Amino acid sequence: MTDEEFDIIDELYFVTAYKDLKEAIDLTDEELAKNLIGMAKKGWIRVYKNVDEESELDQLNMEKDYQSYFYLASKKGLFKHNTQ
Repeated sequence: MTDEEFDIIDELYFVTAYKDLKEAIDLTDEELAKNLIGMAKKGWIRVYKNVDEESELDQLNMEKDYQSYFYLASKKGLFKHNTQ
């Protein structure tokens, strides 16, 4: 887990809107999107279309719409984060 991924997971203990995550993390939109996409593929985070609707990754256009989603650390991501 990179330092950037660690910092992102740190902010995702609760369902978090992209805009709130962006305010808390010192990364550009491009850097944050790249990390979110990679972390979702690894199963470290869950992606939601809205606060209470988790979505399957293959049904989302993460590269285009990542700013409109909500994010939450997964059990797998929390385990990885807490064993660093």
